[in-house]
Amino acid sequence: MEELKQIDVRVIRSRKRVKSVAACLNGNVLEVRAPLALPQEELDGIVEKFKRRLIRRRRTEHLNSDGALASRIDELNKRYFDGKLQVSSVKYVFNQVKSIGSCTPKTRSIRISQRAAELPQWVVDYVLIHELAHLIEANHSKRFRALVNKYPLAERARGYLMALEIEED
Repeated sequence: MEELKQIDVRVIRSRKRVKSVAACLNGNVLEVRAPLALPQEELDGIVEKFKRRLIRRRRTEHLNSDGALASRIDELNKRYFDGKLQVSSVKYVFNQVKSIGSCTPKTRSIRISQRAAELPQWVVDYVLIHELAHLIEANHSKRFRALVNKYPLAERARGYLMALEIEED
């Protein structure tokens, strides 16, 4: 992979570090802290794993930016609500611990927990549709469920979230 070669790496070996290898991003440099006694071949493999993880995280951050989220919610609004819903803002937030998403119908704002960025897209779509439906029904009534169930993978996504203990039945 060409992307792996483009990442600058700085290895810092230490006598104090005995077992673990740690990495952090310092500016544009991946700093890897490793035990002094760790064989170079083993360290090379670990560094490659850290580089792959960094590339995967960068891609995820790009795909899961607030702009990408806004584009996705517009598409879902058109597909499942005929584009009739007005959303003032949609963004990822870091302070939602118990819920995966929330909607304030009065301000027409939708917030999605940053934890959702790790979920499969079809599950994120369900969460977005769920929150969009709250702009019509600010509760979990039968009418609300009917709106959400327009999404063909709604039941499957609910089960997925239940398995992760994110959504209650």
